[in-house]
Amino acid sequence: MINSIKNAQNDMRTGYGYGSVGVFTSGLVWLASALAVDRYGSNTGMWTLIIGGMMIFPLSTLIGKLVGVTGKHDKSNPLAKAAMEGTVWMIMCIPLAYGVSMVQPEWFFQSMLLIIGGRYLTFASLYGLRMYWILGCLLGLAAYILFALQADAFISALAGGVIELVFGIMLYVYFKKRAVTDFSETAG
Repeated sequence: MINSIKNAQNDMRTGYGYGSVGVFTSGLVWLASALAVDRYGSNTGMWTLIIGGMMIFPLSTLIGKLVGVTGKHDKSNPLAKAAMEGTVWMIMCIPLAYGVSMVQPEWFFQSMLLIIGGRYLTFASLYGLRMYWILGCLLGLAAYILFALQADAFISALAGGVIELVFGIMLYVYFKKRAVTDFSETAG
């Protein structure tokens, strides 16, 4: 039974590798979207991001198993509901991003950077990691800068991919480093 926020956050961090695999997988989806924009156009890139986004959890679960991340949390963890609520909120925002793409296609990707950045801000509470504030703010700042510079869809999608891949790797390294530290503290 999980009886404190700190224990709930620790359970989420342990089960999901600090969220690293999900962030990394999302970055791969963003890169696939950028490639689709480059080869087939903005509309295909949008659908690649939407459909690929639906595949992030199952793909990250598979990738997680390959790198030693279980992708599971305690059934009594109260933060699991908050994670699902954040996912539902994000899904509800996608039509808004799609709507603005009717005016300018690149705005879809910039809008999604804002939406996903906002969602990552909640991960700071889910995982107890301030690094997610940096990730969320960086995605939001990237969206604003890309909008101000009138960046095209390819650059906007590429930016999302690069930012998330870098943070996914950083989170995984941090997770592994903490796992080694925790193990050596309990073994010694």
